Amino acid sequence: MISTFVGREKELSLLEKEWQKKRGSLVVLYGRRRIGKTRLMTEFIKDKPGVFYVGEDVSPHIQIMRFREKLAEFMQDEVLGSLDFRDWDQLFAYFMKNLPEERFYLCIDEFSYLIKNDRSILSTLQKYWDSVLSESNICILLSGSMLGLMSEMVLSYASPLYGRRSRDILLEGLPFADACKFLDMPFEDALKTYMVLGGVPEYLLKASEYGSLDEFIENEFFDRYGYFYREPYFIISQEFRELKTYFSILDAVASGNSKPGEIANFVGMEARKIYPYIENLIRLGFLERRVSLFGSSRMGIYLIKDQVFDFWFNFVSANKEAIERDSLEFRADPEALRMYFARKFETFVEREFVPFLLPSALRTGRWWHKNEEIDVLAVDEAENTITFIECKWRTLNKNSAEKFLEALKRKSPLVKWGDTSRNEIYGLVARKIDGKAGLREKAYLAFDLEDLEKAVSCL
Repeated sequence: MISTFVGREKELSLLEKEWQKKRGSLVVLYGRRRIGKTRLMTEFIKDKPGVFYVGEDVSPHIQIMRFREKLAEFMQDEVLGSLDFRDWDQLFAYFMKNLPEERFYLCIDEFSYLIKNDRSILSTLQKYWDSVLSESNICILLSGSMLGLMSEMVLSYASPLYGRRSRDILLEGLPFADACKFLDMPFEDALKTYMVLGGVPEYLLKASEYGSLDEFIENEFFDRYGYFYREPYFIISQEFRELKTYFSILDAVASGNSKPGEIANFVGMEARKIYPYIENLIRLGFLERRVSLFGSSRMGIYLIKDQVFDFWFNFVSANKEAIERDSLEFRADPEALRMYFARKFETFVEREFVPFLLPSALRTGRWWHKNEEIDVLAVDEAENTITFIECKWRTLNKNSAEKFLEALKRKSPLVKWGDTSRNEIYGLVARKIDGKAGLREKAYLAFDLEDLEKAVSCL
């Protein structure tokens, strides 16, 4: 199991820049549960002086008491340790009179719990930031997992802290190149595990206990005592009250309903009433709305964005009865799994491999129009070049590969970008391509998992 800190170079660099400032700094770090916020903060504060406090879902008085204890320990202030403060203002008023002269940090992890139980902490911070802290040697880092609460209470225009923060960082999943470092599996299993979990460090740590994907999902998804069997319930219940409605919407999308009317019919709700729920799920990263590259923005479709939620609603939610009866006997339909990985492979190629392969192509995406679609388009406007890519989660022989490439050529005139002078490149990315060297000699792009593994090893 991996124990060293992996990735997050950009985020650490941003935090270090805040630390080097000559005045007060206020950073908001937010992201879904288990994404690695605490680990990032502990890596950042290593060998630095300061206070690290973890908020809990307890009464304000208990929060204040425990926070006071942390401050007293750092400041070596016996008087502070003996005082009984009744509100945040009293505690911060004392703190303002005894600020350390050297640069120090104040990290409050799970800050959302403090807000949840006593919102006066926000106005208190605003008051003392404006009067003292902004010109002091403090570096404040506020972290929270309750995305709705953090967005509304800390980041929004209505927040008392609006305009005070010097930086906010939305922490997202690790890229595949970093996620691989957690997994001691064959490359294909590592990629499939990533397509199931995304780049959530704690999830990857759990997967690292296994040597194969099949063993992992059997024990942790398809067992009623598995780590992921109830995970979506925990996450959704943290953010929303109307669990049944939100779960029904996610179920609808997983079942192939990608348009608002279809989703509303599945849920049993009027179409006009479904939009606020969908927007909430998008805002918190559970759903995404996608439009065809160069297509109309009004013709979007909805997909599950969160990797774990996508897998869970496709294979756990739909089979809960079978899993509850006897988890040891349940096996997901192999063809359904193959189709799932084929779909996720397209997204992986678009979002992670194509940017590596074609770094100067600043616009990438999927394209569709009526009954035609292209898995990935990549546009390099500076070079007047457009690249058409087909993705296949299977082995392609020479004949089938050439057929797919010819199909791309046939569809390419339907893509309305540039003019007749544009350069066109055609390519394939597949699980395995027989004869790929011959395709490359004909100026086609041809890559399979063997090439992906080499590319990842270089990052």
